[in-house]
Amino acid sequence: MAQWTRDPGGRGGFGRGGRGGVPEWENDAEMPHDKFTFTRIQYSGYGRGFGGWRVDYPNADLNFSHRIEQLTAIKADPEGAVVQLTEKKLYGYPFVYITDPRSISLGEDEVKGFRKYLRNGGFFMADDFWSEPEWEAFYREMKRVLPDVEPVDLPEEHPLFRHVFPLGSKPQVPSEDWYVDRFSTAQEALDNGVTWETKRYDVMPPVPHFYAYFDKKGRMMGVACHNTDIGDGWEEEGVSEWYFKNFSESKAYPMGINILIYAMTH
Repeated sequence: MAQWTRDPGGRGGFGRGGRGGVPEWENDAEMPHDKFTFTRIQYSGYGRGFGGWRVDYPNADLNFSHRIEQLTAIKADPEGAVVQLTEKKLYGYPFVYITDPRSISLGEDEVKGFRKYLRNGGFFMADDFWSEPEWEAFYREMKRVLPDVEPVDLPEEHPLFRHVFPLGSKPQVPSEDWYVDRFSTAQEALDNGVTWETKRYDVMPPVPHFYAYFDKKGRMMGVACHNTDIGDGWEEEGVSEWYFKNFSESKAYPMGINILIYAMTH
């Protein structure tokens, strides 16, 4: 694999139509459809800004696509896609990303579309929600989608945590500015063992969970990353060398790549 190098772009550097310093590359001219397209789900609900589904967009999407292209043998689309659960083109994307899932409130057509997608081989990664109330909100919504499936809290020994990059523990990734209400700097927070978003926990310290959803044949249909924010490790990699080394390089990208490649090979 290629060596890690930090993208010097900072928070919010992309803007509309911009790439914030993420390198450009082109799809293979001879096999333009032979590529992985990072696909974000635009769902109904509530949340920050124009909706929780937009959190970290497009920074996280572009950065993760770049790392897939750079660090694996997978060809990645440089642009990514945003898809609704009711669109037919959803079924052309085997892996989809859902962020801020505490804010999901699906319509019946979205429930049916999501269920059909998962039952027909699709995979989801849900990310960036903290505390038991937020997990319970997502759990209830997924029960509408998959009423006969009970999520499994994966143990650290599960292959998902070492499929490509061996991780010594379940990675807990906070926002780059998570420390502001308890510590003066992020370095001080980490020195005190704090790797969670201090504004949103209800149990101290919150334990990261990776809840997997399996079909009747044992295929993993998705994983919900709870009490961690993997996508922020992608989005914020350029904010500082310190954050990049402690969270983006060591936790967020390895976990994201592990999940993607595990999903595509199992």
